[in-house]
Amino acid sequence: MSNPWEEISLDDYEKHMSLDSVRQLQAMNSIMQEQFSAYPAETAMVLGIAGGNGLEHVRPEKFRRVYGVDINADYLRAVFGRYTELSGVLECLHIDLVNEAEKLPRTQLLIANLLIEYIGYGAFQKSILQTAPDYVSCVIQINTDEKQWVSESPYLHAFDRLDEVHHQMEEKVLTAAMVEIGYTLIFQKSHPLPNGKALVRLDFKKEW
Repeated sequence: MSNPWEEISLDDYEKHMSLDSVRQLQAMNSIMQEQFSAYPAETAMVLGIAGGNGLEHVRPEKFRRVYGVDINADYLRAVFGRYTELSGVLECLHIDLVNEAEKLPRTQLLIANLLIEYIGYGAFQKSILQTAPDYVSCVIQINTDEKQWVSESPYLHAFDRLDEVHHQMEEKVLTAAMVEIGYTLIFQKSHPLPNGKALVRLDFKKEW
């Protein structure tokens, strides 16, 4: 059976994420600006790139290579068309992280925003061990109420199958999983959202 993310249209995803009642697209854009500038790295990788939100903050004078990884080939085609100014820097990779992590190249900075929820801690560990980054910056969604984890919106039914692959995230569990593979938490920040949820950014550094 196909992965649910292969069936969700980019238009539905982006319209849902940018609604005033959700505002995750806007929050993620601001966070990614910080992520791209926070650490000394010439190579970066974004796991679960979707439509490329945040790539406008990539400075070609800093990065010689940025990899955009996604399981949805249509998303990657959209990214390639949207960010032609990153030609020669941006490389899109069509990879299923759960089953094909061995295809990932190495990188100095790994960014994974709202991605670990859909592959699980174990698959995320495999991706990190394969890419061997110096720094890992990730964002997870924390539900601060008892409502469903996908926010109400006119596009809600586009996400019906995501329950098949969704894993509830916890900061302490993610931090423990990272320590297990040699990474130490160096930064944590919470970004409240308008719908009783929060985005939590957790950054890790490889232990030497």
